[in-house]
Amino acid sequence: MNKITMTLQADHLILAALKEDISSEDVSMNAVIKEAVRGEVDLICKEDGIIAGLDVFRRVFQLLDSETEAEFFCKDGDQVKKGQLMGRVAGDIRVLLSGERVALNFLQRMSGIATYTHSVAALLNGTGIKLLDTRKTTPNMRIFEKYAVRVGGGYNHRYNLSDGVLLKDNHIGAAGGVVQAVKMAKEYAPFVRKIEIEVEDLDMVREAVEAGADIIMLDNMAPEDMREAVRIIDGRAETECSGNVTRENIAGLAEIGVDYISSGALTHSAPILDISMKNLHAV
Repeated sequence: MNKITMTLQADHLILAALKEDISSEDVSMNAVIKEAVRGEVDLICKEDGIIAGLDVFRRVFQLLDSETEAEFFCKDGDQVKKGQLMGRVAGDIRVLLSGERVALNFLQRMSGIATYTHSVAALLNGTGIKLLDTRKTTPNMRIFEKYAVRVGGGYNHRYNLSDGVLLKDNHIGAAGGVVQAVKMAKEYAPFVRKIEIEVEDLDMVREAVEAGADIIMLDNMAPEDMREAVRIIDGRAETECSGNVTRENIAGLAEIGVDYISSGALTHSAPILDISMKNLHAV
């Protein structure tokens, strides 16, 4: 996550998280630390995984005090091991104490998503299929969670509703059918936008192909129906498979021959990676 993205897209979200955690003061810290004391604390991994979010972790402390320094011994995307010393943070002990939980919340959540995504993406190695995330993200955490998916080896589907055309079941119902929905989208959307449509059976697949959809999402269809759908489409549109895709069932879906597999589980079901700040001491 580069400096421009951090400043424009992330800083206000990090500040909101800090304000949520410190509404007026850090009572515990103020009770035991009466004045500025320079200190240092270790960042330690407590289980194996893929690290993601180090810049966000650092930024939490720097927004509290720009003089806070963080030195890392790994980088986003690295595999980390239980017990590994991943870095150190140095600065005013009051800042280190007050920012600890928020910084760890971001780092643990993002690393958990990267770790889970990495394990799912590994099951698609050699297939040429791209693993996609969805918009099933935690409110106000999307930029962080989608970044973590990329760190873990996945790819981002559209970022938000302004980012692309995806006609789902309720859009199709509102438009009056597959053909009408695609036609209306082509008339409204800029020509540079691809039109993706979600289908649930083979009749809808045929309609989507004839209507000229660019991407056809096979949603919650039986594997045998998806295979037939890929045969019907025959390269006339890109294909995406979706619907309750997890690490446990993705290997079987990889044999169907689609171009993309999307999984909301990458962001909504990934457990955190256990990370801790330990050994705080004055320097």
